Amino acid sequence: MSVHDVDLFVIGGGSGGVRAGRIAASHGAKVMVAEEFRMGGTCVIRGCVPKKLLVYASRFSHEFEDAAGFGWSVPEASFDWATLIRNKDAEIARLERIYRANLERAGAAIVDSRAVIEDPHTVRIVATGERVRARTILVATGGHPSVEPMVPGFEYAISSNEAFHLESLPERVLVVGGGYIGVEFAGVFAGLGSRTILVHRGDHILRGFDDELRVGVETAYERGGVRVLNGSRLERIEKSQDGLAAHISDGSVLAVDAVMIATGRRPNTRSLGLEEAGVVLDRHGAIEVDPFSQSSVASIYAVGDVTNRANLTPVAIREGHAFADTVFGGMPTRVDYSVIPTAVFSTPELGTVGLTEAQAREAYGNLVVFKSSFKPMKATLSGRDERMFMKVLVDGETDRVVGVHILGEAAGEIIQALGIAITMGATKADFDRTMAVHPTAGEELVTMRTPWAEPGVA
Repeated sequence: MSVHDVDLFVIGGGSGGVRAGRIAASHGAKVMVAEEFRMGGTCVIRGCVPKKLLVYASRFSHEFEDAAGFGWSVPEASFDWATLIRNKDAEIARLERIYRANLERAGAAIVDSRAVIEDPHTVRIVATGERVRARTILVATGGHPSVEPMVPGFEYAISSNEAFHLESLPERVLVVGGGYIGVEFAGVFAGLGSRTILVHRGDHILRGFDDELRVGVETAYERGGVRVLNGSRLERIEKSQDGLAAHISDGSVLAVDAVMIATGRRPNTRSLGLEEAGVVLDRHGAIEVDPFSQSSVASIYAVGDVTNRANLTPVAIREGHAFADTVFGGMPTRVDYSVIPTAVFSTPELGTVGLTEAQAREAYGNLVVFKSSFKPMKATLSGRDERMFMKVLVDGETDRVVGVHILGEAAGEIIQALGIAITMGATKADFDRTMAVHPTAGEELVTMRTPWAEPGVA
């Protein structure tokens, strides 16, 4: 056998790679982790963590307005973008230090450089030219924003990466894309005071989510001042004396100060040496892997967004842990993707777990649907025009709950707890015999008793 310098070389210091490195080291492996930018990856540095901080900031404008109904006299508030970004950057730096410390505490070596694969067991550290022999290589390089289509003038646009570092808050902003990132940033900009337009080529935003929640977010956004243009495309961007002129497929020309394109992400696999080493990529550039995250090359594995399976940070963490247990812990572990709770941090928030109603109707011949739409207690005094919506989907044959969908305040927090119940196979009877917590919005989930049915649907 050839001599190896390390048991595991991880390319990418994001959530999946760091978890894999830490767990492998705890199993006794000699581990090296290379990261070319900043430890923490997309989620910590330029994704879900800083975005959630911006979401929190955007909601204070509502809180100030709502306070009056509860007897508070709040002086006219002002917002300073530079303060928010400075404080956000300080928090990101703190988290990066924690990621580094956790790896080092576990015994892993950190390399601050890009690394590329030269053969199934050799990695070259670009900054020094040093070559490291590894028994196993793990690719956890994540993804990057995809600017598609490459319309004329796209160079004037920004992606979510640049949105976190704008020098000032744009007065007028166009967001292109109706997925997680586009919808969340549209809510952020609008909440902070920007005149915001969201352009999406589909019939409704948030493709893949339950249709009633998709429409619910759109309705709330329109009511909150976000102009949503469905069935439309950005055709070109031009520089103008007044900022930017965005030409839309319906013939309109929108005068804005910033155009943010959020039409998807692509795996970071370019120029890593993967194909030269024999690793098979799919048509999107993602690494094809088996249920144990092993690629077509026996010594090379991949986890996280670079595999384009379920592109969520908790999934990458679970994949990284399962990989380490499988390869270094003697515990072959497959990740179960059948139940993945998730949230969209729009305002109002969306939380979902299990099947959508459309999916459930295809899967189950006897689907029982429970719904509740109500004004949350806080809105009764604040006077805000908002409603909360909840839906529970039940297989009528087994009584098992196969999907839960929530639109409203704290939906993400509620759906996390429900994810446990759905993963355990909870039935509607289990929900019904659960004691309610009163007064809360969540109690609706355990007090729904009357099935809802469309006209003509049994």
